[in-house]
Amino acid sequence: MKGMAHGSTRDIARAAVKAELAQVAFDLFRRRGFDQVTVNDVAAAAGVSRSTFLRYFGSKEEAVLSALDAHGRQLAAALRARPAGEDDWTALRRALDVLIEDYRENPSGTLAMTRLVQQTPALQARRREKQSGWRPHLAQALADRAGLSQPLPLAPLVRAAAALDCLSLAIDRWTSSDGALDLAALLDEAFAALTPR
Repeated sequence: MKGMAHGSTRDIARAAVKAELAQVAFDLFRRRGFDQVTVNDVAAAAGVSRSTFLRYFGSKEEAVLSALDAHGRQLAAALRARPAGEDDWTALRRALDVLIEDYRENPSGTLAMTRLVQQTPALQARRREKQSGWRPHLAQALADRAGLSQPLPLAPLVRAAAALDCLSLAIDRWTSSDGALDLAALLDEAFAALTPR
């Protein structure tokens, strides 16, 4: 029991340091531009060594986008939790509400982050790569809901990819409106454009 508490405390402390380093990096990137800031700059601003920074993040891109790592699993869990009788497309749309909540809770922060990513080609590429990594999680959740066996059929992968593209397009439109438009309504509109009539 004592070892579990110690491990838990260590995990909490590590998460706090990681969050602080990410915030320092983000603040520097916003002020000076992503390409003008080095790992050494971030480490110095945070009061840590370069090796300490790299222990938490393998790159500057990871300092900005590491929060996206867990989203694939979160989305898949939300998708599996949808009612069994719900069609895949509706279930996918509702599962994405997990991500939209971040935009509702902190619109100015998520708007600033989204703008930084959109203005930085390296971050755009890394975000696309991370979102592509969510696709198999969503497709497997769809297959599990339908009781499909391996190998994974193409249809769940296509639906997952389309849903993630709808999300990206809705976020882009939301960002270009300076957060004035409702992201959930934009996502509904994007999904409706692909809903069979």
